[in-house]
Amino acid sequence: MAYVFTPPAVVSVPVQGSADAFPVHRIYCVGRNYADHAKEMGGTGREAPFFFMKPADAVLVAAPGTTVSMPYPGLTANLHYEIELVVAIGIGGSRILASDAHKHVFGYAVGLDMTRRDLQNDMKKQGRPWSISKGFDHSAPIGIITPAAQATAVETAEIALQVNGTDRQRSNIAKMIWNVAETIEKLSEAWELQPGDLIFSGTPEGVGPVVRGDTMVGSVTGLHPISVKVV
Repeated sequence: MAYVFTPPAVVSVPVQGSADAFPVHRIYCVGRNYADHAKEMGGTGREAPFFFMKPADAVLVAAPGTTVSMPYPGLTANLHYEIELVVAIGIGGSRILASDAHKHVFGYAVGLDMTRRDLQNDMKKQGRPWSISKGFDHSAPIGIITPAAQATAVETAEIALQVNGTDRQRSNIAKMIWNVAETIEKLSEAWELQPGDLIFSGTPEGVGPVVRGDTMVGSVTGLHPISVKVV
């Protein structure tokens, strides 16, 4: 069978210690998964998990030892950073129990859920979907994936983001409202997870704007940090 045009290349993320790459299927994101961030966004501090998505080709790989350039997106004057632990799914499934969730995790990475905050706020006020604020080009910077067996104590790791060398976000993965296993359980009730899925697991408090020329450095203890410059 021939295609009417050449299909795009498979979106993928490098894997630590391997020549093989992780092919991306879907990107799921968890909203308001740290109590203090939920409060700063107008929530109660604890609520049932909710999810939104980004297209797979929103991925922007930040290789170790380099600073990747992220173009400032159009239609916004208020681009925000959100540092996140990313969970890479290696074995799919639906209605996965939290107690079994670890069997489905291929590895972990550091990611940024970049957000056109002004568009998000406008869409919320109008009661409209806010995909336009989350799913734009290059909105999912991510570092290389560390296999789960090598990512020790990730669920108690420190997570942090600096902008131009100044701390903006700093917390601990243990402060998640819904931990990784619980998130996989809830997410797999709504979708059948597939190998290649990425889960951006939520951001702690301290989100804020960046402008052209700013450099963001994100980290989760035990994983490869990322460096992203807005251009």
